Amino acid sequence: NDKKPWKDLSVEQKQLILYGNTKIKLGVKNIFRFPSQLLKKIEEKKWAGIIPILQFVYRFVKGPLEKFQYSSICQECLGKRLNKSALAVRFHGHNIDSLSREPIEASIKFFGNLKLNKFEKKIGKDIFREIINRLDFLNDVGVGYLTLERSVATLSGGEGQRIRLASQLGSGLQGVLYVLDEPSIGLHQSDNKKLIKTLKKLRDRGNSVLVVEHDEETIESADHLVDIGPVAGQNGGHITAQGSLNNIVDAPESLTGKFLSGNEKIIVPKKRRQISEKKITIFGANYNNLQNINCDFPLGVFIAVAGVSGSGKSSLIDGILKKAIALQLNHNYKEKPGSYKQITGIENIDKVIKIDQAPIGRTPRSNPATYTKVFDPIRDLFTMMPEAKAR
Repeated sequence: NDKKPWKDLSVEQKQLILYGNTKIKLGVKNIFRFPSQLLKKIEEKKWAGIIPILQFVYRFVKGPLEKFQYSSICQECLGKRLNKSALAVRFHGHNIDSLSREPIEASIKFFGNLKLNKFEKKIGKDIFREIINRLDFLNDVGVGYLTLERSVATLSGGEGQRIRLASQLGSGLQGVLYVLDEPSIGLHQSDNKKLIKTLKKLRDRGNSVLVVEHDEETIESADHLVDIGPVAGQNGGHITAQGSLNNIVDAPESLTGKFLSGNEKIIVPKKRRQISEKKITIFGANYNNLQNINCDFPLGVFIAVAGVSGSGKSSLIDGILKKAIALQLNHNYKEKPGSYKQITGIENIDKVIKIDQAPIGRTPRSNPATYTKVFDPIRDLFTMMPEAKAR
């Protein structure tokens, strides 16, 4: 019966549909053009199985299928990504996995305190120097708390950026022009200092560093400044001042200079909104750098989540809170939230919307007017015109 629900099928029938019973792979065209042939193939037991077919399709068309996937730890290697033979090789009590799971700071201490025998010194002289240098570069840019095996997808924007800078420090190049577009976005003030220190190291090696930036500390650290303005759009596009910090501050047409001098500033509000009793609470958040924390988010107010880069801000808000709420409010939501014990107070809201820096629109015809739907009432207005109605 082809209308029998999936839950009523036997284990053997489910296995046959999912995995088939033959190594013959059907052409992708047959699958989509002739669905009746699929039933015939299953009956004849020549069906390759949904999973093998999807694996075949995934090799050529990855995008559409990825929304149905989520990452999980391999049961064979337990996430170590090496076989037992490779893990059996040890060096001073460590194998590759245990060493890569330690923080970079701990790895620096391990290699710095090694007592090598004559044989080890002969083999690893150049290797140890390279390892220590590269670990030091990572530590110098402020990511010494990271482990080497940490997935790139779980790194914050600031962490990824500083790792890229560390790789440039490690290359030791000279005479290079480095161009950075607003590198301080999302960085804490303490991380900013590390970033500026790294940029100065690149400069001191005989390179040029060109930074597009409006962060105050970066502007004050620069050897030469170019201020473009005076404002945005049609009233921008002019050099308002260039030279030293004083040249920018002294230029009357420079809006940047007014903020640097203190003549313009963001006023701290004298009154704050009363915190309401309604709130959303996360219990036992334990994901990436989060250490099993509980956190309250009062509703109806403006909340800022602060902390150094890599402290767990994005993991808490985007990795757990947003995904967990979206999953409870919309059962068709596919993304899996990070580990947590419980979230309460979701009944106080009816929707969650994420606004990030991803490019808006998916087609070349998309623009701010179509994206914000302001064109809809404009079109309605034009259809109401006498000429439009006459036609």
